[in-house]
Amino acid sequence: MKSFATKVEEGREGTNGKLSVGPVYRNLLSEDQFPPSDPDLTTAWDIFSVAVKKYPQNRMLGWREYVNGKFGSYVWKTYKQVYDEVMHIGSALHASGAQPGSRIGVYGSNCPQWIVAMETCCAHSLVCVPLYDTLGSGAVNFIIDHAEIDFVFVQDKKVLQLLNPDCKSASRLKAMVCFTSLTNEEKDKATNIGIKPYSWEELLHMGKENPSTILPPQAHNICTIMYTSGTSGDPKGVVLTHENITYFVRGMDIFMEQFEEKMTVEDVYLSFLPLAHILDRTIEEYFFHKGASVGYYHGVKARLGGRVRLIIAGGAPLSSEIEEFLRVTSCAFVCQGYGLTETCGSTTLAYPDEMCMLGLGLWK
Repeated sequence: MKSFATKVEEGREGTNGKLSVGPVYRNLLSEDQFPPSDPDLTTAWDIFSVAVKKYPQNRMLGWREYVNGKFGSYVWKTYKQVYDEVMHIGSALHASGAQPGSRIGVYGSNCPQWIVAMETCCAHSLVCVPLYDTLGSGAVNFIIDHAEIDFVFVQDKKVLQLLNPDCKSASRLKAMVCFTSLTNEEKDKATNIGIKPYSWEELLHMGKENPSTILPPQAHNICTIMYTSGTSGDPKGVVLTHENITYFVRGMDIFMEQFEEKMTVEDVYLSFLPLAHILDRTIEEYFFHKGASVGYYHGVKARLGGRVRLIIAGGAPLSSEIEEFLRVTSCAFVCQGYGLTETCGSTTLAYPDEMCMLGLGLWK
């Protein structure tokens, strides 16, 4: 087993009533100074735009079409197709008054539209603010107000929750874009509180009619504000810069060099963990960096398809019994993300009997 940490400070015994202190460890790369950053990868926009140039026809985002009451096979958009949508959506936001630094909320389950909205924020120096209601409906109301969100992208099944009278902060929104389409009732409710409602197709059309140039961010600019439950009280907003995201990707490249099994453009990530949290976002960013594919989960539990090589658990720790069960039943390596939103999530991976400074990796 390789070692991925190095001791930089010895522990100390407790004396005179003081507690003992254990040794301090850092990433193994600190022994020889950390490698320099990639000069061609300074923002999250670089991750996507460079991938589009390298892999325009590769499959990027996949979802299962709902046909005759059932989810069918996966269909895919290429990197170039996603890029074109990002250009149109960005132009429409610009025409609607979005300026660099504007906060853009994204509210809904993982899907291609979620990523298009996220990449649009990167292209125009906008700040992506994921919304989630796992802490109760009051969390959405709090985040909209606290983050000073101006525009929001929302999944169709979340629209009425956003327009609920209890979500008083929604009245500060300038525009709302549904991932699919809006009913007349939803449009009327939005208009009555001063929100301009758009379907996804309407916004795409607006962008095509009003093309504008992108306004890429700088490394030090805010990329996203991710709200975490914290320990008590209201959700806590964690500010992450573009540099935070790209250093994660750079670190992943360095760690992947140490493994025999390499990631390829043929790899596909099944996205299940919520994009509203940092672990899934950073994993997807890395797959985009590699020109690989991301398919979104639609309830595919009993049929994993035989291609699963690695399963990552986020959130609370799994018991060793559950982790072992998942390994046996899925015939895949199971590991656990361990980290904080403030450190871009998957800075470590934990598995039974040892915790190693790995980053995300595929290995035998």
